[in-house]
Amino acid sequence: MSRYLDRPSATDADRELRAELVGRAAKLVPLLAANAQRTEDERQAVAENIEAIRDAGLLSLMRPKRYGGLQTDIRTKLEVSRELARGCGSTAWSVSLLNVCTWFAALWPEQAQDDIWRDSPDNRVAGSLSLYGTATPVDGGYRVTGRWPFASGSGYAQWTVVGTVTETAGGPPALGLVLIPRDEVTIEDSWHVVGMSGTGSNTIVSDEVFVPAHRYHSMERIMDGDYGTPFTEEPLYRAAFVPVAALILVAPLLGMAQAALDLVLEKVPGRAATATYFDRQSEVPGVQLDLANAAALVESAHLHAYLAAAEIDQNAHDGVYPSMVGRAKARMDTAVAVKYAREATRLLLGVYGAASFATGSPMQRIWRNLEAASSHTIFRPEINAQLYGQHLLGIEGGVTPII
Repeated sequence: MSRYLDRPSATDADRELRAELVGRAAKLVPLLAANAQRTEDERQAVAENIEAIRDAGLLSLMRPKRYGGLQTDIRTKLEVSRELARGCGSTAWSVSLLNVCTWFAALWPEQAQDDIWRDSPDNRVAGSLSLYGTATPVDGGYRVTGRWPFASGSGYAQWTVVGTVTETAGGPPALGLVLIPRDEVTIEDSWHVVGMSGTGSNTIVSDEVFVPAHRYHSMERIMDGDYGTPFTEEPLYRAAFVPVAALILVAPLLGMAQAALDLVLEKVPGRAATATYFDRQSEVPGVQLDLANAAALVESAHLHAYLAAAEIDQNAHDGVYPSMVGRAKARMDTAVAVKYAREATRLLLGVYGAASFATGSPMQRIWRNLEAASSHTIFRPEINAQLYGQHLLGIEGGVTPII
């Protein structure tokens, strides 16, 4: 996918590293595909998948280099996750979330980062940014209580990041994020779904856990790019928070749509066109039209996602936090990419026909997973379109604070 848009500041070395990492991911696709049913059955990525991805260095994409990480750009993160999803959408989603939660943690002050990685550089972070917890100020920090569902990959994490609300005297509640060690919370087995069932997106539960002040970060500050990290010369950790948090979720959908297209292109030429005068399904004009449209939609989805990544990465390289309209555009590009991936897969499902719904067919798993993933609230097309349209007109507020 190197032919797609890239940030102007990307060097040959950046692209060589990206190609190498995507190549490592591609080598894992057969393993992930072979384990896809087990991943569904176990309701989280099987340990063999996670170990292979770790051994390939693909769980360190967004960890700071000073802790042994690769500290790549957002485009690289997208391409690697997209490649993994060609083998297993659930595994790619889990890895994508573990990587981005690592990026979240790298925005905290150095003391918090040291807590996580100084003695154990391979520590992973999972979590949920939903504001389903309360943080009560106490001496030296906060007491945090809450329940946070949809914490993908939490079974493979040593730390968690979760959203909180703190009541204030006479003002609006303060919104925050906190970092809590995995052994100080419990993971409730709550993930029973028909799509993306292998992501292990269970519920984090905290009961009056003490969180020191240096592991608390204001949500309002973080959405405005006012990060706690002192390492302000590192472009990756200057990237815009909400655009990154939204965009990284697109990559598994790109890979699943590509996998559906690849599967149809592999099978259709050899299939008979039953109940027609055509010898082969590939000779049917409707099939040819649907395939062309599906391929164009898959490519369009990639273009929107990689355009958003290029703009995020370039702004981070230049030390510029994007304007409200720029951040709204990133959400719009994200929603459009998801819409196109979803539409392409539905077309391909029709081309593949009734065989799509055989329990042993990877097509039905791709379809279920993509439908479930695309229902994530950050992808809602009407919200993203209204948000972008308002900001294009210079109108702010009234849609969502998540921008």
